[in-house]
Amino acid sequence: MPDLRHVSAVRYVSPFREGGSLPGLVEADDDGMYVVKFAGAGQGVKALVAEVIVGELARALGLRVPELVTIHLPPPIARYEADEEVQDLLNASPGTNLGIDYLPGALGYDGSRPAAPAEADAILWLDALTANVDRTWDNPNLLLWHRKTWLIDHGASLYFHHGWPTRAPNPERFASQPFDAGRHVLRELATGLPARHEEFAQLLDAASLQRIIALVPGAWLEPTLALTTPNALRAAYVEHLRARLIASQAWLPGFADQSTGGW
Repeated sequence: MPDLRHVSAVRYVSPFREGGSLPGLVEADDDGMYVVKFAGAGQGVKALVAEVIVGELARALGLRVPELVTIHLPPPIARYEADEEVQDLLNASPGTNLGIDYLPGALGYDGSRPAAPAEADAILWLDALTANVDRTWDNPNLLLWHRKTWLIDHGASLYFHHGWPTRAPNPERFASQPFDAGRHVLRELATGLPARHEEFAQLLDAASLQRIIALVPGAWLEPTLALTTPNALRAAYVEHLRARLIASQAWLPGFADQSTGGW
């Protein structure tokens, strides 16, 4: 798997004020338009790490995700921005940020064109694997583009890495945490998660996980007392995901909640 493609920003176009991190629409030197998640936003670079890892896990499962790129933000780009909040964000984010290919004319998912059951299975399985709490009707994080379902916004996944600055990595703890699918936007469409677990898990073997996590720029991997190098941090992500894949009966809807008679 090659590195994420790299582009440079040439013009800040407008903010997206729907999300808490204030992403922005940016034009790049390849003539493309990108929704940029900024390294200087309040969620920090761990949100960008989760965006890359989970987005590329989704792609490995055959799901549709806009192209992810690294985008260089030159300091002068904030010079002509009148909005002080946006200007502060741009000034806090020089260097490498995350760009998501802009899908012009895309609509938010509202259930009027429901995902196919097989696709719903894969999306719900991915969200359960990565502990994504942010795919509900309050915030579906799905788009409809050319009548197809596309996945976006995975920064709230992989919550375990937020504890690394103060706690040692604990893959077993993450592996044992059940996923609550009760409010998931595709809960009613997914039909066969336990039966399809092995199919999905085989697509995410150790080599695939390593290739995906290698895509994360080293500048976003913040060292801790226990994880002092980018390689140690990458290995920790692999260990957490591999442990969770093995322990599916603890977290996967349909396995983890059989005692309650369903989801």
